[in-house]
Amino acid sequence: MTQEYTAESRVDGADGNDAPTSRFRALTDRWREDRGIWRRGIVIAVLAVLTALLMILHAQIPNRIGNLGSLMETFLPWLGLFVPVLLVAALVRRSATALIALLLPAIVWVNLFGGLLSGKSGPGGDLTVATHNVNADNPDPEGTARKIADSGAEVVALEELKASAVPIYERALSGTYKYHSVQGTVGLWSKYPLAGSGPVDIRMGWTRAMRSTVTTPQGEVAVYVAHLPSVRVKLHAGFTANQRDDSADALGEAIADERIARVVLLGDLNGTMNDRSLNAVTSQMRSTQGAAGDGYGFSWPAAFPMARIDQIMVKGVEPKSSWTLPRTGSDHLPIAARVEL
Repeated sequence: MTQEYTAESRVDGADGNDAPTSRFRALTDRWREDRGIWRRGIVIAVLAVLTALLMILHAQIPNRIGNLGSLMETFLPWLGLFVPVLLVAALVRRSATALIALLLPAIVWVNLFGGLLSGKSGPGGDLTVATHNVNADNPDPEGTARKIADSGAEVVALEELKASAVPIYERALSGTYKYHSVQGTVGLWSKYPLAGSGPVDIRMGWTRAMRSTVTTPQGEVAVYVAHLPSVRVKLHAGFTANQRDDSADALGEAIADERIARVVLLGDLNGTMNDRSLNAVTSQMRSTQGAAGDGYGFSWPAAFPMARIDQIMVKGVEPKSSWTLPRTGSDHLPIAARVEL
């Protein structure tokens, strides 16, 4: 009786172990014998190649029509989502042609953005900076200020400061930051002395950028705070960014003329590092997130971040780490970085 039970168990076990192998063999045999495996899925293969070309040639997409190139570059990493979607379609269609074609966008995306998946933050650094678009309609400016102060940053930039809310931020931050300057709708708070604080003309007609010299224990650092004009995506006008682009050029000129070798730019630039229209700034500075950040560091919109339009950039300074801070009452996430002077 015992012997018969053991034999039956062995047969059942063998069947159980062979079942997945048999199913896989049956699937591969069916694909091998399918003569249409190379003819099906041509449309999917074409879409895969087009996705790869959009990523490779994004700089060639013209901005003359609705700033389409800048719009594409703002959300460029998200093109990678087409790869899994097309992969499912290729498997459903049982198309070898589509599966092979999908290797192209997958390889291109990994080459462009795969490095951002790994953490690059390291130890060291002697100055922590933070920036936050606090949102003029922020329902809790005092709570937002407390969260920023808790970040441990020695220097903090705030953008989109409403005049009526400025006293609230000043009171909430005064216990942590001894020095501060507010110029128009942007402000700078620091644990170290500030000098030469004043507005920077970015061709807007009102003040949304400033510069100040921060005297740290390691020496002087020129700190710029900027909130470039907003952009909009409109059905008939496309990506309306002309005013932002003009302001970016003006900001780039001011930074290029800076006499202090060590420069830090903090602010909401309403554009990503991939956006060619910000070249006047990005061509002469390094992104702390790109150089020493963990992940993509998306900062907007706070509810579901899709792009890093808030930036910390440096020149003559070495980034050591960069990260996003917890959400506040704003529609942007605050971001921070630690740099070595």
